[in-house]
Amino acid sequence: MPEHIDHHKHPTAIPIVAETLHPKVALVGNPNVGKSVIFNFLSGLYVDVSNYPGTTVEFSKGRFGEYEIYDTPGVYGISAFSAEENVTRDVVLEADAVLNVVDSVHIERDLFLTQQLIDMGKRVSVILNFNDELERQGIVIDTEQLSLSLGAPVFQTSAVRKTGFDKLETAIVDARRGRIDPALHTKLHSMLTEVGSEAEALLILEGDESLAQKHGVHAGNERENLYIERRNRVNLIVSSVFSETKTRARISTLLGRWAVNIWTGVPMLLLALYIIYLFVGKLVAVDVVNITEKHLGNEIWEPWIRSVVTHFIPLNSWLGTLLVGEFGVISMTVTYLLFLLLPLVVAFYLALSFMEDSGYLPRLATLVDRSLNAIGLNGSAIIPIILGFGCVTMATITTRILGSEREKTIATTILQFAIPCSAQIAVVAALLAGAGFGAMIIYSVTIFAVFVAIGTILHHTLPGESSPLLIDLPPMRIPRLDNIVRKTTFRSYGFMKEATPWFFAGAFAIGIMQITGMLVVWQNLLAPIVTGWLQLPREAATAFVMGLVRRDFGAAGLYALALTPYQVVVALVTITLFVPCVASLMVMLKERGVKEALIIWFSTWIGAFAVGGIVSQILI
Repeated sequence: MPEHIDHHKHPTAIPIVAETLHPKVALVGNPNVGKSVIFNFLSGLYVDVSNYPGTTVEFSKGRFGEYEIYDTPGVYGISAFSAEENVTRDVVLEADAVLNVVDSVHIERDLFLTQQLIDMGKRVSVILNFNDELERQGIVIDTEQLSLSLGAPVFQTSAVRKTGFDKLETAIVDARRGRIDPALHTKLHSMLTEVGSEAEALLILEGDESLAQKHGVHAGNERENLYIERRNRVNLIVSSVFSETKTRARISTLLGRWAVNIWTGVPMLLLALYIIYLFVGKLVAVDVVNITEKHLGNEIWEPWIRSVVTHFIPLNSWLGTLLVGEFGVISMTVTYLLFLLLPLVVAFYLALSFMEDSGYLPRLATLVDRSLNAIGLNGSAIIPIILGFGCVTMATITTRILGSEREKTIATTILQFAIPCSAQIAVVAALLAGAGFGAMIIYSVTIFAVFVAIGTILHHTLPGESSPLLIDLPPMRIPRLDNIVRKTTFRSYGFMKEATPWFFAGAFAIGIMQITGMLVVWQNLLAPIVTGWLQLPREAATAFVMGLVRRDFGAAGLYALALTPYQVVVALVTITLFVPCVASLMVMLKERGVKEALIIWFSTWIGAFAVGGIVSQILI
């Protein structure tokens, strides 16, 4: 096959065919989508199979009427990650039209390549193959809506039955440029002075080094952003065209669509949060924990271990105080870990596993993605935020799922500042109920404003960019119980294994502070701020010191005080924004490092008293 390079159009492109006047059509698709069956139908007996120049990759060339047809290797994207992708890339760059063969049953996977071909500015027709399998599974694809969304014609075929093949010539003739994001189109068009075509411009933006070198330009670094935006675009398209005729499947599809639609998704989110609150925040955090912590912990475990230890060590000695005193390392800490934290951890991982396996969690992340973008996070941050309302300590660990250190810092700071844990929420709710509806509104608005302000400030001050959301949307379904139990068990065990040493270290530190009198020093230091700036009774200082140990201890310490409704608001705003409990601090030290953890910790002191004082000066 003689080589030819068109120096006008692609000055350094690798040649794919001999010079010809016949239009070139490329068959492109994922592996095992039926390209070869369609190619054999079009080309008949006139097929030339050979190695692509410079590689061991085979490709087939045939004739169909006036067209030259090329069957490319199966790939998941046009890039330069493998020899097959290199071959497909070069064939597509030279092609006049592309027949993109798609597995209809796995349309959410295959349309990623479709959208990339469209983004390249190629003339495309989409061939939805395996139409027989769609019918068998009771799946319906709205081809008119799909064509409208892609901006390219769509044809349905069945390679097994050879149905729809009579439309293949029409598909070649009707192939056209699809819908490209206007911002991306502008960016690609501006590169045409340096690069031969929009297709090459896109691949160079995505980091194709070989094409960049051939054109004497620098390869871009936008692959991740472009891939994520493309995947999100495909998810939205699939949700609008994909439905199922079987009753169960149809309900699943309908729920999936509702979950990502802003008008139906928000009510579904509120309902989901309410159910989670009833299960975790009420049933487990209040009812179950009341039994486990008070009965098993305070009434059985602590008296028993105290009697054992004091048989050898006097209770009023420094060692007795450290081991089994008010903040005892082997009394209070074990109660906290086994009888308070463990039920909450298991409950939240049960809820999380259910949301994951049902297919709702990725849809929730998609729904809130744009809102969280405004504070430097993507939709996946909704997971630690939701978990934070159960246990901020556990939520801090789950920030690991976020894509960048920048996002982890933002999420961790928000959690430590503005998210009250379930134990604290119960006390806060009880106090606000007595203070009245107006107090509840003022408290809620203030905490939400702090939440948004912290995220916005960090988003605009921290260097770097947050990662876009890249997530697949699996079908909505009823989760398997064994799967949920297995996930919950492994996750709960992993959490407790990692967190336990840090809890013991924190209890040890608090015990030392108690023995050395540092807790009393803290109380005396806080008293003038509490009475002067916050305009609360002096005794409220003790509640803030107790909040160092556990957030709900601090909130519960306000119960005995005679406070006006506005003083209740000031006290609760301050105690909510106040420093995280010692367990959260320990985990934060491990997850974010000493420097960042201490900066966040000390910032909560300043932020809590600053915001609480401002509210006090306005209200009281």
